[in-house]
Amino acid sequence: MRFKIETVKLAGIDCTDNTYRITTETNIDDLIASIKKIGLLNPPSLLKNNSAYSIVCGFRRMEACRRLGWSHVDARILDPGTQKADCARIAVTDNALQRPLNLIEQSRSLALVSGFIKDDDMLAQELSALGLPENQSVIKKIKKICRLSRCIQRAILADTVSLAMALELGRLAPDDAADFVELFENLKLSLNKQREILTLVQEIALREDLAIAEVLNENRLQAILNQTDLDKNQKTGIIRSYLKQRRFPTIISAERTFEQLIKALKLPSGIKLIPPINFEGSIYTLRFNFSDLPELIDHKATFDAITHNSYIKKILGR
Repeated sequence: MRFKIETVKLAGIDCTDNTYRITTETNIDDLIASIKKIGLLNPPSLLKNNSAYSIVCGFRRMEACRRLGWSHVDARILDPGTQKADCARIAVTDNALQRPLNLIEQSRSLALVSGFIKDDDMLAQELSALGLPENQSVIKKIKKICRLSRCIQRAILADTVSLAMALELGRLAPDDAADFVELFENLKLSLNKQREILTLVQEIALREDLAIAEVLNENRLQAILNQTDLDKNQKTGIIRSYLKQRRFPTIISAERTFEQLIKALKLPSGIKLIPPINFEGSIYTLRFNFSDLPELIDHKATFDAITHNSYIKKILGR
């Protein structure tokens, strides 16, 4: 890489050109304090572009200098013949050497480098040298992140959603994705519960011919979210129950009837009656727990009593 150190006017640098921007960090207070006290130890790299300079690396440093009121700055001016692929390498390397890249920064890096290298084998070698993922399936997933809406990207940075959930939300309309992100941020849900609620809401919307936003903003659900006497876990439990009941009203009704009849049946400790999954079959399971022969013999008497109980007949004759 060929360059020369020159002093350039800040006014001549195009800070709106984000072609090579990798960092997601926006807070530069610490950088301002450092530059004010010690100076600019690591000059940014610039590339002459028509009448202005484009930033290849050093976006935060340039902004810090602007806020300090500087009119000129020392910079590495890359040779005019520098290839875009080399600029991409410089941008990624400059950021990766400072800290581990987060998912958004990895996505920007992958999208940037792969834009200039089309051969898969060459790309894998390049990414490996830059410390980036080189597995093609992983690359495809991570590359998509930088194209997702800002609210999803913010949720990734805040650890509200994982890569897997971010990609699922990316398939939705931006406003719907934003509503789910807000719900997930509010309740601090695990990935499994996020997926459960996402699926239930989508299926309810399809089943009832509603927009996703109509389901999420329905009065009952919003009332649960706004209850100040409930903690996040309680709200989550009630919301999941509510959505399940709305999505599967017949199954929920059957579960409640079954629970009432089981309670009336008064099964002793060590015996459990298990219904078919979702009450869609006819096979029940009666499970006995015992530790010795006398306990097993006692269960035999209990079994005989159960078969003559009117409530078991109601359960099996549903």
